Amino acid sequence: MSQRVLVTAGASGIGLAMAKGFAATGARVWVTDVDAGALAALPVGIHGVLVDVVDEPAMAALFVDLQTELGGLDVLCANAGIAGPTALVEDINLADWRTCVSVNLEGAFLAAKYTAPLMKAQNSGAIIITSSTAGQNGYPNRAPYSAAKWAVIGLMKTLAMELGPFGIRANAICPGSVEGPRMEGVLQREAAAKGMTRDQVYHGYASGTSMGSFVTAEDIANMAVFLGSPAARLVSGQVIAVDGHTVNPDPKI
Repeated sequence: MSQRVLVTAGASGIGLAMAKGFAATGARVWVTDVDAGALAALPVGIHGVLVDVVDEPAMAALFVDLQTELGGLDVLCANAGIAGPTALVEDINLADWRTCVSVNLEGAFLAAKYTAPLMKAQNSGAIIITSSTAGQNGYPNRAPYSAAKWAVIGLMKTLAMELGPFGIRANAICPGSVEGPRMEGVLQREAAAKGMTRDQVYHGYASGTSMGSFVTAEDIANMAVFLGSPAARLVSGQVIAVDGHTVNPDPKI
């Protein structure tokens, strides 16, 4: 039987790469997103739903539909997140902090909350939360994002302990600097904040890894597909970086 997979924020970037990766294995894939245009452009065979991951009634309704249409869920990729402000902690306003933490942390919490009963009923499943190397090392000028990404690791560890007796695994993937529009925005904002060029900041991030490289969304997706597969049947409670090996999270240029 083909896997049943949900990817939050799955219409672009890492989420879309995950959705395509699972679909390529024959899985039935649903994605959520807040971008109606991106959802309309999804590849044939991937089902898109316009849902904000911090809207609890909408999330609850989504999982009712998943149960009705798919009969359960085998893999959750709790991937929704936003970069948040790029500024020193004393320059971040509380509203921006709360928005960033809400999407990154509360979005993962709500997805896990409504996934757990479905997976418990079948005594199997895999929950994969997208964290970040910022959730392992911290990053200057990214306080709310880093705090939220550390927090989802704590959430994942707890899920692994609570759900393991039901045959459900939970893991977190920590992407490093990922090529794409979101990271490009971070580079531009950080360059402005530090009085540097975009290319100087890019080089700084890349040189902070032992492999001297950014990663791609497909690199992250490949790990998610593995973690959702039977090949990873006893991999749970783990924090797995896909980052080219970060050796200096704040390289000086």
